[in-house]
Amino acid sequence: MSARPIGDYAMLSDCRSAALVTSDGSVDWLCLPRFDSPAIFARLLDEEAGCWTIRPGCPAEVTRRYVEDTLVLETTFRTRGGTLVLLDALALGRGEREHALGTSSPGLLLRRIACTEGQVPVEIVYAPRPEFGLVRPLMQTVRGGLIARGGADVLTLSSPVEFRAGGSVADARLTLRAGQNAGLALQAGRAWAPDPPCRTSWAVARRIRDTVAGWRSWSRGHADYEGPWRWHVNHSGRVLRAMTYAPTGAIVAAATTSLPESIGGERNWDYRYTWVRDASFTLHALNTATCEEEETAFFAFLSRACATQVDADPDLQIMYGIGGERDLSERRLPHLRGWRDSAPVRVGNDAWRQRQLDVYGELLDAAHQTYRDIGPFDPLTRSLLIGVAETAARRWQEPDQSLWEVRGPSRHFTHSKLMCWVGLDRAITLAPVLGAANRVADWTRVRDEIHAAILTHGWNEQAGAFTQTFGGTQIDAATLMMPLVGFLPPDDPRICSTVRTVAGQLTDARGLVYRYRSADGLSGQEGPFLLCTFWLAHALALTGQDAAARRTFETAASCANDVGLLSEEADPITGEAIGNFPQALSHIGLINAARAIGEARH
Repeated sequence: MSARPIGDYAMLSDCRSAALVTSDGSVDWLCLPRFDSPAIFARLLDEEAGCWTIRPGCPAEVTRRYVEDTLVLETTFRTRGGTLVLLDALALGRGEREHALGTSSPGLLLRRIACTEGQVPVEIVYAPRPEFGLVRPLMQTVRGGLIARGGADVLTLSSPVEFRAGGSVADARLTLRAGQNAGLALQAGRAWAPDPPCRTSWAVARRIRDTVAGWRSWSRGHADYEGPWRWHVNHSGRVLRAMTYAPTGAIVAAATTSLPESIGGERNWDYRYTWVRDASFTLHALNTATCEEEETAFFAFLSRACATQVDADPDLQIMYGIGGERDLSERRLPHLRGWRDSAPVRVGNDAWRQRQLDVYGELLDAAHQTYRDIGPFDPLTRSLLIGVAETAARRWQEPDQSLWEVRGPSRHFTHSKLMCWVGLDRAITLAPVLGAANRVADWTRVRDEIHAAILTHGWNEQAGAFTQTFGGTQIDAATLMMPLVGFLPPDDPRICSTVRTVAGQLTDARGLVYRYRSADGLSGQEGPFLLCTFWLAHALALTGQDAAARRTFETAASCANDVGLLSEEADPITGEAIGNFPQALSHIGLINAARAIGEARH
């Protein structure tokens, strides 16, 4: 069973794929060449599913950080005999700078160990397990490293140190003295192609320096935000860039699959895909973090992926693969026990089959933001957006699964109706540039019908809040979106009361916010969501409660780990990070709330 705390991991990225590294130097998660590829190391989900560890062979005090303005990880081990510094990076393409990051990333994991004082014994254990641990490759020593073969993959481990290979595990030991270093690298290739080459320690050091320079060039071009919590916002912007699949502009919801929302439960999903639901939130965050190029690329990806005849298709799909793939059929990996025995481990996500009416509004809101910042749409995008608005107008009265992807009966969720209202509201504004002026009267009529229906059926006087469903009594954090999207003025008494009710009924003792407390068709108790907590901070700022907004923001931001990464949730008992990690929406919520709080003070 894998039991290491999720918050102990730091992420590496080459803007195509991701690795997770523990504080004691173990790579426990690596997917190449894409975020959604089968894992080469998956000890994150099962102790037997592979890792690559570099650490001192004696007790050590550990500190770590990202090298300033980068996603290159520096881990420092201080022992009684000396100090060892480990640098870890996924290599960017040679010479890539600013917006070109990830254009030609080679799928190369770089690791450099250096002794800065005294002497330190070093242990290295290498246990690759391609295809989520199904393959135990055969290893062969070659000049300059090791070759591992099995299944569809061939793995070249470059090393100046001689390894002993036994079965599908190899290990090495060495002692470094002050001024000495060693560079190692891992590159994956296909079994039928030439083997990836071995690299020298000098070449590894050079590629790390080049990767540092690449990240710093991007960070320098995205440092214009001057509001509160500037470091948090800039770092979160960098994390979003790291979670972007450069060839398409897609942003993954998280770097992992099946890290549970409820420890030991069944709420284990694959988040290595892109959700339309996240679009408008994401574009707001990218705009705040001054990521205009990324903003353009992300909306271009969405418009390509969503391109379909929406009038002929029963539903606009809610999520896509990072290449634009639509079939994300879910399957289980029964050979993996899961993090802390939280089975099943899933690959794929059957939520792609769900009906979620909110996506129509989110796509049109994203288009509204994008047009404002980058200009006109091409004819196909205009046709798509008109079709999306027409479908929202026609279908808003239908039940669905909501943005929370409830795996139970369809219901009339207030948030889904709200986002249909948003979609038509934005479509009316965009009508002149969409060439749809003749549709404005009908869209306006339906928009106003939705508005009236929400006020009539979504508001519960006894609860003192807008509720999760029409005619219901349950409170849902998604209603915090109402002031954020402009459905009612922030000073409307019903908005103020809803914000107070969410703060009073959906928060835990620390002030973190649950999505809801109603049954959702799944077993287990999930933790409070960091995104919802940032929504509350945002809503408090809009309703003039600056001090409460700042306290709520600080509470959510304090859930970041030592290298500034946020999970999806916090465990309701221990407070530790749970859910897929790092979670893009948590960082997006942070950026948007920080901006709102800053603007509310002026």
